[in-house]
Amino acid sequence: MKKAFTMLELVFVIVVIGILAAIMIPRIKSNPIRQAALQVVSHIRYAQHLALVDDKYDSSDSDWFKKRWRFSFNKGADTEDKWSYTIFADTSATGSPEPSEIAVNPLSSSKKLTGGFSGAGYIHTGDLNATAEMNIGRKYNIMDVTFSDACRTGTNSKSIAFDHLGRPLRGALKDYTDPYENTTITKFVTLPSQCQITLCSVSSCSTATSDEKVTIAIEPESGYAHIID
Repeated sequence: MKKAFTMLELVFVIVVIGILAAIMIPRIKSNPIRQAALQVVSHIRYAQHLALVDDKYDSSDSDWFKKRWRFSFNKGADTEDKWSYTIFADTSATGSPEPSEIAVNPLSSSKKLTGGFSGAGYIHTGDLNATAEMNIGRKYNIMDVTFSDACRTGTNSKSIAFDHLGRPLRGALKDYTDPYENTTITKFVTLPSQCQITLCSVSSCSTATSDEKVTIAIEPESGYAHIID
């Protein structure tokens, strides 16, 4: 005959689970770099979602492909000189996010999906319409953000856009000369291989140890974003 657990055994199991939770939860909470990376991955996926449901193709507009949804990092005086990022569709094709072009925060309709962007006329860090945690320099102490070669087209742009099929595209959209090509630098804009974005808690990712950085990967074609270390 099968015996049931005694009350003492159940209490013992609950106590053990509580002890393990008490040990593990502080460790999870004490890793702000990974918290930042998880948040960034979530927002990259949301930018891809917006591109899938909002195709920018317009046969009457020769610059339609410059207006796709994108995910862009920025750092400057108006972001408190800290790394921030923004999700926007550049309908003005200027390369910078005007307030009306920035995605609305689905968790708070009064806020926009930006941690701040430097320049006159833009939403800055500290503005009521900014999403504070998207300034990852201030929120998570991220001091450097690097893009691998596969993420870039020879520019300093730290931006990833998505087409209507959710495929990731690299480089600054304002420089595109064709929906999938930037002929000024003779490069196609689709990812040639896995794009890696590294977030670091030190001033230069080149000197960061494994405990001081987390790398996010974006796969070519599918655009699948995930953490790899």
